[in-house]
Amino acid sequence: MRYWLIFAGGGLGAVLRYWVQGLVYDRMGSAFPYGTVLVNIAGCFVIGLLMVSMEERFLASPALRLFLTVGILGGFTTFSSFSFETMALFRDGESALALANVGLSVLVCLCATWTGMKLGRLV
Repeated sequence: MRYWLIFAGGGLGAVLRYWVQGLVYDRMGSAFPYGTVLVNIAGCFVIGLLMVSMEERFLASPALRLFLTVGILGGFTTFSSFSFETMALFRDGESALALANVGLSVLVCLCATWTGMKLGRLV
């Protein structure tokens, strides 16, 4: 049963990622991986919020936790895409953009997770 929950959540998360990234790239272009950065920041914030909420505020079933975190958020966040896009920027001679992508994706995502955890304790 756990595998089916992860499978279903992962599919939902992947479709959601594709939709969000498409919206972002349609509006901002694809010279910089804005869609991937936004998805990673949002996913980090939501996992911080959910995990604190489910661990400290109310007890969530292990099945719900798997579905939401490993499934949906695992399918939604895109660090494999992040890695490839960063390497492509380096390959294309866009070192400043590649480093900006690393900084935004790592530092801002850590801040988003921390903020989600803080909010999860307040809600």
